[in-house]
Amino acid sequence: SHAFNDDNHCDLTTMRGEVSFNSNSDGAVAMISRGNQLGPHIEKASLPELGVGGSWSTCTNGAHLTPPSDVAHVQFSSRIAFKLVWAPPDFTTFVLVDDEGRELKRGTPTGRLPPAHAR
Repeated sequence: SHAFNDDNHCDLTTMRGEVSFNSNSDGAVAMISRGNQLGPHIEKASLPELGVGGSWSTCTNGAHLTPPSDVAHVQFSSRIAFKLVWAPPDFTTFVLVDDEGRELKRGTPTGRLPPAHAR
């Protein structure tokens, strides 16, 4: 999976079931396909016994704007549960922050990391 393995898919987005099939057909999220149909994938990867809705790793494009104009906030009308941010100076440690930028957790993974240019 691409989730958290590149420099773009770093937001974990929770969503209500009624928005999971939104597709960005109006082009409101810049640099994202107007056919960004994630609903079938979200449905397949969700656990129905936990209720309607789900979560997905979404693109951070537009997250730097005020207000945020990324996939989570615009396409799915959601806030992010957390964002993974690789921390300087060597970018081998990451920080998980909430939608307000508050640190939730910090860690240093072992094993193979994403390429340095993607951290």
